[in-house]
Amino acid sequence: MFRVLLAIFILVPAIEITLMITLGHFIGGWTTFALILLSGFLGAYFAKREGRKVWEYARYESSQGQLPAQSLLDGICIFLGGILLITPGFITDIFGFLLVFPYTRPIFKVLLLALIQKQIGKGRINFFFRR
Repeated sequence: MFRVLLAIFILVPAIEITLMITLGHFIGGWTTFALILLSGFLGAYFAKREGRKVWEYARYESSQGQLPAQSLLDGICIFLGGILLITPGFITDIFGFLLVFPYTRPIFKVLLLALIQKQIGKGRINFFFRR
């Protein structure tokens, strides 16, 4: 897992910088800069809006005596998407918007749930309950 994260932290910024420079040559530096700012502000707005919706639904589920498991997965996706949207770059913005938008989020929720179940099965994630 460490090697994968190390590769991501090295490759993604290199690809993002290359893409920004290339796009800057085609559409201009100021336009590229404006697109980066616009995607950051729009991403923050959408992440906040979707986060509020998920929070309200999780509160509703809790008040009904249900475990808000799907809302927690939604919240994790929105959190990760918000981080990616605030990070400058176009590839991270694409993945961030996919994580934040409610129509594409179920794909990532399935992948996240599979990852969590795999980690629990390996004993890497433990849950402690107090009463």
